[in-house]
Amino acid sequence: MSTKKLWGGRFAESTEQWVDQFGASIPFDQQLAKQDLEGSLAHVKMLKKTEILPAADADAIVAGLESLQKQLAAGELEFTIQNEDIHMNLEAILAEQIGPVAGKLHTARSRNDQVATDFHLYVKQQIPAVIEELKALQKVLIDMAEANVETIMPGYTHLQHAQPISYAHYLLAYFDMFQRDIERFEFNMKHTDILPLGAAALAGTTFPIDREFSAQELGFGDVYHNSLDAVSDRDFALEFLSNASIMMMHFSRFCEEIILWCSYEFNYLELSDQFSTGSSIMPQKKNADMAELIRGKSGRVYGDLMGLLTVMKSLPLAYNKDMQEDKEGVFDTVKTVMPSIKIFTQMLATATIKKEHMAQATRNDFSNATELADYLASKGIPFREAHAIVGKLVLKGLETETNLQDIPLAEYKQISPLIEEGVYHDLQSEVAVERRNSLGGTGFKQIKQNIDRAKQLWQA
Repeated sequence: MSTKKLWGGRFAESTEQWVDQFGASIPFDQQLAKQDLEGSLAHVKMLKKTEILPAADADAIVAGLESLQKQLAAGELEFTIQNEDIHMNLEAILAEQIGPVAGKLHTARSRNDQVATDFHLYVKQQIPAVIEELKALQKVLIDMAEANVETIMPGYTHLQHAQPISYAHYLLAYFDMFQRDIERFEFNMKHTDILPLGAAALAGTTFPIDREFSAQELGFGDVYHNSLDAVSDRDFALEFLSNASIMMMHFSRFCEEIILWCSYEFNYLELSDQFSTGSSIMPQKKNADMAELIRGKSGRVYGDLMGLLTVMKSLPLAYNKDMQEDKEGVFDTVKTVMPSIKIFTQMLATATIKKEHMAQATRNDFSNATELADYLASKGIPFREAHAIVGKLVLKGLETETNLQDIPLAEYKQISPLIEEGVYHDLQSEVAVERRNSLGGTGFKQIKQNIDRAKQLWQA
């Protein structure tokens, strides 16, 4: 393959090999080979349509590019540091295979709009794949919620028992988090689905190009309407990394709770052996390592976001070599989040739910204290006074190891003669959950309605 610089005409001296190695992007941007060939095919077809290139020349280039696509798929292409990046590597290979006519491919195009086009295509192709994996997870959450509407567990604030809730209600909270992630990625697509090709280096071109045709060939919904913006914009990539970071934060929270729920102290869940590991020294250990690893990988994705934000900070218009650093973080994030979602989905789907342990945790605590305060308020006692009364009962209960549902009716009568036997019904955790049917609450009717809503969102 030729290693003469395609831009070398203005230079009298060549760079040293170690300088080439430092400046080259081919070690990582070869991942854009597929997109680069797609962009080049659309470009040369546009050059033929507009008669900027003779039909015979364009057809020869098209045939050469299609041949390169087949060679790429077969793993037959080799790239060199000397040709710097994926664009010049592919053009050099094309020239070797079809001759000097390959040099006409770059007519009315710059590497600036070329790389931006490749990057847009890459992110545009990744977003639907991420959404598809999130949808698969949402289906698992819906199925698990349907099977656990009446599974009772403690709800927490400050990691302290707060009020009993349905496990289905807990699962659907994450459904909604991931739904917002999906919607953010869908909006991300709006800014990714814009074609930079035709902006050339920064100022457009004197050739009579047809950018709308190129956009149609590549499946873009719009083109950039400012050539400076076209080659310098990386907002779409920042949005992708930001969305991925928020999504990984959701996974990290979910994983943290799974790790807690699997501990002896909670014992609400048990992960399948497929997603657990042991200890090299402690035979009894069953570690939730996959959940821990996904939790940890959130930091990796955050780093990718901060890296690109820092690269783009203070860059003057239009293109700068700094922007060569824009891709590796995105590649890394894609390679991180895709297996993370897949593994998490299967890990959750195969977990064993310890329903009785969950329910029992709500019977030997004071998470029904609000139920008693509400009961007293329903009897005409001001809620603040009821709150204080129940607080004293909880303090006494802690001292005597007596739960609220175990206090004799006679003692309740001393608080108010209006308290009746029905108070014990209201203090049952199952009843406490079932009765909370305010919109968005944990009541069974509300949960069933929310499951129907989740199904509609999932099918949309």
